[in-house]
Amino acid sequence: MATTEVEIGLARGPNDGSRRYLPAAIAFDTRPLVLRAGGGRLRDRAGRDPSLLRDSQAGRSAGAGLRRLGPSAVPGHLMDEQNKRLYSTVLVEPGTGRRKHRRARQKAAAALYANDAKARRHAAQEPAEAERAEQRATTYLPPGGEPGQAALRSWQRLRLPTHQDTSATLGGAYPFLAEGGLGPASMFVGQDLYSGGSFTYDPWQLYAQGLITAPNVVLAGIVGSGKSALVKSLYTRSIAFGRRVYIAGDPKGEHTEVARAVGGRAIVLGHGLRTRLNPLDEGHRPSGESDADWAASVAARRRDLVGALTETVLNRPLSPLEHTAIDVALRASVAAADVPILPMVVDRILAPDPADDTDGRLVEDGRLVGHALRRLVAGDLAGLFDGPSTEKFDPSLPMISLDLSRVAENSTLLSVLMTCSSAWMEAALLDPAGGQRWVVYDEAWRLMSHPALLRRMDAQWRLARHYGIANVLVFHKISDLDNVGDSGSAMRALASSLLANAETRIVYRQEPDQLTATASALGLTGTERKLLPILGTGQGLWRIKDRSFVVQHQLHPAELALFDTTARMTGNV
Repeated sequence: MATTEVEIGLARGPNDGSRRYLPAAIAFDTRPLVLRAGGGRLRDRAGRDPSLLRDSQAGRSAGAGLRRLGPSAVPGHLMDEQNKRLYSTVLVEPGTGRRKHRRARQKAAAALYANDAKARRHAAQEPAEAERAEQRATTYLPPGGEPGQAALRSWQRLRLPTHQDTSATLGGAYPFLAEGGLGPASMFVGQDLYSGGSFTYDPWQLYAQGLITAPNVVLAGIVGSGKSALVKSLYTRSIAFGRRVYIAGDPKGEHTEVARAVGGRAIVLGHGLRTRLNPLDEGHRPSGESDADWAASVAARRRDLVGALTETVLNRPLSPLEHTAIDVALRASVAAADVPILPMVVDRILAPDPADDTDGRLVEDGRLVGHALRRLVAGDLAGLFDGPSTEKFDPSLPMISLDLSRVAENSTLLSVLMTCSSAWMEAALLDPAGGQRWVVYDEAWRLMSHPALLRRMDAQWRLARHYGIANVLVFHKISDLDNVGDSGSAMRALASSLLANAETRIVYRQEPDQLTATASALGLTGTERKLLPILGTGQGLWRIKDRSFVVQHQLHPAELALFDTTARMTGNV
């Protein structure tokens, strides 16, 4: 317990009643000793007034020699540890103290206050002094850069112009954010030029994840932009994942070498070749289909195919009478042979059985149809469909391509071949157990000019999800769709529906005069539109539903050698 000793005098003598100083020491606890602000009396530990205490021997107050002093008395100082402030006050002094002693005590108290204030000011200034010292010790680069060679020194300050834009646009331009991509569980395509990461794509995987609802792909790009290499790398890399590839018509023959390299087959059709394709073949029978259903399916497919071939040659729709003539001829040809061929149907149309033509009017009804089909077996289009098929469709092969490069100069024959080839593959395509397959329509601008082909393509695109097919439509520019039919016609509507049913749109470099039509058809933003004419070779804008990517397609050296379509121009034949 902390105590304080004070000297008390002026006590009465026991015998003579004289006054004198008697040195005495009284010890008391300083913590309960307080000075009342109002009364000014000194209290003991119990809070009692010493003037009320009586000495039984002396008969006087024990505190006769005590008096209250002001702040100039003996300085007793206490420190508040929490607030770090010094408090000085007078406890007790003798009753006969001198003035010089009181002044000395006042000076001592003032010195204590001054030293404490100085210490507090010094403590408060220390952090600021340390911060200023740190700032003085820090070295900053000059505005013009460091001096010396190769120090990126500039002769003037860097000034960037103010850019104003919407919050949605600026959110995409934030340098520390980048598109996360489509995930690693897909085929590698190349590099995302915005994020710098790898870009992968697989329509079946994206459909399984719910990112797209239509697996079809539309690809547009000018000549030499790299779109053919992209298509080839997409379907060849997917073969390792168990997918198969069907090229319904290759007008330039550039998929032939690829098909042979991956273990597939390329069927070359053209004048002077022994290859024959019978459009009336039954085709591949899907697993699990009954005999009755299979017979009805084959009959319907043959009827549609002969009608489509006739419409392609005549370049107009068929009348009901002409459809009847075709149906009667097909029924008679199937009854005469297990596998009918097209010349048999032509003969039955031009010379029907009298039992089927009792009034002789059927010959007249089918006369134009018979002569149109005769061009395929005995006219200028002969040599391709006038006999049994020399090639068998094998759906187990990883890739099948129909090479039509030898008839590319004849647009009518090319459209007929495309119609026959699509029907020839249709049985395998519509097999639910056929697995996942790519169907590529190269040089699509040729195909969409024929209504029969366009309708078959539209039907396959609408059923793509049901049969596990990913259709790829390749052409030079989006405005090719505007050249299909007249404005507001059914053909124009069908062509537009192909684009609507494709949630993956890939646009390679476009000419400046095509930007407005492309941006309108695909709903491109202003920034995306400005990118199209400056894209390099192999660079494309990928629009996958509502997401956009700018991708640099990357090829392995072996792929580059196999996919190269500029060998003749560069002399690397």
